[in-house]
Amino acid sequence: MKLKNRFFLAAAAALLSACSADYLDTLPQSSTDTGTVFETTENARMAVNGLCLMMTQQYLGQQGVNGEGTIKTWYGNYPGNDFQKCNLTGWAPIINATYMERNSVLYCYYPWFYYYKLVGNANRILANIDKAVGAEEERLFIRAQALTVRAYAYLMLSQLYCHRWADSNQGASRGLPLRIDTSDGDLPASTLAQVYTQIYTDLDAAIDGYTRSGLTRPRDDNHSPDLAVAYAIYARAALTREDWAAAAKYAPLARKDYPLMSNADYVDGGFSTPNSEWIWSSYSAPDQTLYYFSFFAQQGSNSSANICRSYPCAISKELYDRIPATDVRRRMFLAPQEGDAYNTANGRVTAGPLLERARRDYASKLFSSSLIYAYMQFKFLCTGQPGVGQLNHFRSAEMYLIEAEALCRLGGMDADVQALMQALVKDSGRDPQYACTKTGADLLEEVRLYRRIELWGEGFDWFDLKRWRLPIERHAHPTGSFHAQFAVSVKPEEGNQWTWVYPAKEVDYNGALDSYIE
Repeated sequence: MKLKNRFFLAAAAALLSACSADYLDTLPQSSTDTGTVFETTENARMAVNGLCLMMTQQYLGQQGVNGEGTIKTWYGNYPGNDFQKCNLTGWAPIINATYMERNSVLYCYYPWFYYYKLVGNANRILANIDKAVGAEEERLFIRAQALTVRAYAYLMLSQLYCHRWADSNQGASRGLPLRIDTSDGDLPASTLAQVYTQIYTDLDAAIDGYTRSGLTRPRDDNHSPDLAVAYAIYARAALTREDWAAAAKYAPLARKDYPLMSNADYVDGGFSTPNSEWIWSSYSAPDQTLYYFSFFAQQGSNSSANICRSYPCAISKELYDRIPATDVRRRMFLAPQEGDAYNTANGRVTAGPLLERARRDYASKLFSSSLIYAYMQFKFLCTGQPGVGQLNHFRSAEMYLIEAEALCRLGGMDADVQALMQALVKDSGRDPQYACTKTGADLLEEVRLYRRIELWGEGFDWFDLKRWRLPIERHAHPTGSFHAQFAVSVKPEEGNQWTWVYPAKEVDYNGALDSYIE
């Protein structure tokens, strides 16, 4: 089975209907073809809707395979240093990052399938939008949206299937097949530098299109790409490529109209419903949910799904202990106090003050039959059962941290970095007692620490460790809080330099590829 995605019109029609039920009433699946989908800019806007909906769909008939949420959970959170799916020992191979050279497993081919599906559908929009009847500014905006999604997909693919920039010989290492049109057949891999050139080219064209169109997405639409989303992707891509000047340029542009959320939002629903600092997210509602397959049915502390009730998500003790006592973010985790009893082997709490505190202080954020574990999280909350919740992809807080890290790398800008950290941590109210006075290498470490704290559980952990070239170092009790089966050490040079091999299914189809990175 080849993994390169084609644009299946019947499936596309079903996706297009998600935000417009009338569309399928007028255009049944059996009669929907490319000409109809792109006949007008109004129809093409629904194609973009469908493209965005692909980011939160179940794929490959697998539970937990839910589009973008799976990438955050399986690839960003599970194999990192700061996140634990309590007692889920059957998942130790994926949590301990041991599958990266196994080219036939689901975990290897799912991201390839998913992101090339986005690429293929974005390419179809780009190939047909110029023929759509409508205003030129609408065509410009829709083209920009498709370019934005394609750039994002290639960025994510590069982080998974390519070496980190630091190990790439300035981008000379093998990259990805760059499919930028609707043609089929064999296609060799580009270099990593060429992948980033394509990402930048797409984003430059998207920014130009958004600007020339003069259009914006509706105020209540956080789910479609727009100019701020293109800036945000540019900032993240530049950071990953170690292009510090570009990262520092685009991060403030992305966050300009997205002020940081309040503390009240932060600790109570700020990660399941859009608020002031959300730049881009995926939509969910009770009538448009993946039920037990969704991100929130995997991570929501109040989900009725067994994977959450029996195996809650938790922060590592070592990271929690570094959050200052005056920081509001400590309130999002159930931490033991002196004298509290729990099973130090697996974290389970069955009696005593810690259990009572969990049931009392976090009653509204727990399902009634949920098991209680030390350091469990209450950051991600379902808005409906078993897993309703809107999934954030970019926040302005990340943009502060990107700019701060980039300025650290550029050097000589300690005062600017300190000001960014003060704005993010103290001025936002997250920690009124925070003061940033460090300089040089110590300041960079401060930025890294607060990136781990601020973005915990949002799918950055493993990706950050990879680009920083830092090891996975997890510890069991008493130093840490990981189950013994997860208390491992993985060096940056191991596991094919943390690079997933090309999936066998794609290599079998695309004769210009082979399985292993050189």
